[in-house]
Amino acid sequence: MPDNRLASPDGARPAGFVGCDETIERLYYYLDGELTEQRRVEITRHLDLCGPCVGAYGFETELRRVISNRCKDHVPESLIARVADALAEEYTRQSN
Repeated sequence: MPDNRLASPDGARPAGFVGCDETIERLYYYLDGELTEQRRVEITRHLDLCGPCVGAYGFETELRRVISNRCKDHVPESLIARVADALAEEYTRQSN
């Protein structure tokens, strides 16, 4: 179903219109800063006007914050050294 909440009464959509479907599809890219500046502006404009999408944005932002705060495992130095050695060996093997 097309998103007409931001369309004018005659059904025309403003230049740079981004609907809910596209906003939600691109939300992870938006949060990761992986969009062009123009697309970022368009998504921001949509979020400024659309309650349901800004709710999804808020949820994803909070979820990322919680995951970031909870997932802080310490990696033992011995494991880091073993992985570095394995990568060096693989690099050497592929170079020959």
